[in-house]
Amino acid sequence: MVILTSVLTTGALTLTACGSRDNSSKSGDSGSATTLTIGVDAPLSGENSTTGLGIQYGVQIAVDDANKKNTVPGVKFKIKALDDKALPATGQQNATALVGDKSVVGAVGPLNSGVAQSMQQVFASANMVEISPSNTNPALTQGKDWQTNKTRQYKTYFRTATTDALQGGFAADYAYNGLKKKKAFVVDDKQTYGAGLAKIFNDSFKQLGGAVVGTDHVNTGDKDFASLVTKIKNAKADIVYYGGQYDESELITKQLKDAGVKIPLFGGDGMYATTYIETAGKAAEGDLATAVGVPVDTLPAAKTFVETYKAKGYKGDYGAYGAYAYDAANAIINAVKAAKDANGGKLPSGDDLRAKVVDGVQKSDFEGISGHVSFDEFGDTTNKQLTVYQVENGAWKAVKTGTYNAG
Repeated sequence: MVILTSVLTTGALTLTACGSRDNSSKSGDSGSATTLTIGVDAPLSGENSTTGLGIQYGVQIAVDDANKKNTVPGVKFKIKALDDKALPATGQQNATALVGDKSVVGAVGPLNSGVAQSMQQVFASANMVEISPSNTNPALTQGKDWQTNKTRQYKTYFRTATTDALQGGFAADYAYNGLKKKKAFVVDDKQTYGAGLAKIFNDSFKQLGGAVVGTDHVNTGDKDFASLVTKIKNAKADIVYYGGQYDESELITKQLKDAGVKIPLFGGDGMYATTYIETAGKAAEGDLATAVGVPVDTLPAAKTFVETYKAKGYKGDYGAYGAYAYDAANAIINAVKAAKDANGGKLPSGDDLRAKVVDGVQKSDFEGISGHVSFDEFGDTTNKQLTVYQVENGAWKAVKTGTYNAG
């Protein structure tokens, strides 16, 4: 869960210190400001756009706050948001466009782990930082053999969301010990995120003593799940676990309930969106989803962010990743400030600034609106909080918040 901006030519604007000069501003540095850009990549239309827009506007609020507070004297920030439509190839094109724009010092996104796989090398080759507020597949930071041999993949890639190694196990523990479910039917959408999460849930649920009475796969974009519903019904499962996005799961749960299969559907953070409930209607009652972090509405530090998001009338859903996108953008902004301060109050130029921003993000250590922001040796967040939400009276309600030890 395509607007392609052409790469700026060197003649399109005068570039200074990896940015453009804005002589109308009077915020220091000889009476003018340097404009730096933070790129955003997410699905801003079509599938997954509800959560993708939450990422875009989370970054927008962070940039507006930094400009208002003059966080980096002499620097004005703006965003460049590109729509990847949840397609890896489009994400790669967007990454190329962002690194080709000399005013861009870092990027926030993407939403989808599968899209991230196509973008990481592009950013790494340009030595430009990329911070995802939502990617959860462990392999992105720790390699495909992450369960036995963790290896940092790209020094330029970070995330403010915790991984499926924790999310899948957290969900399995709640299903087995919290809900007392013993027979799970596991489904995934064949995508990097969904398949990976479903496998971790599958393995964890069995380790706890539960039985996986059936597994199946669907395709993104599918609308008719009659055969899947029949398989679940015949398996006599008491819970369905779905690895994927809300676009398919909202239809699966509706068709399940319409067929008389009154069991909950449980999913990951890709399912945690208001759109899920709006589409599934009453069929969503009792369904569950895990999401990274603690509920944004309960965090005192996020109060102003939530108020601003609502007051601006921004589209999308800030609840899933908005705060994590805000914190990701601030990690980049703080790194720009650190680079400027360490260079005698002057911005390093060109590629040197990008390199120093990568180093600065790795050293992040501040209180964000989603919690403490810092990264480990793999680029993963040190914030391991997770929450289980359940649909009650037509809304997501937090039912358990905590951490999970994957062992």
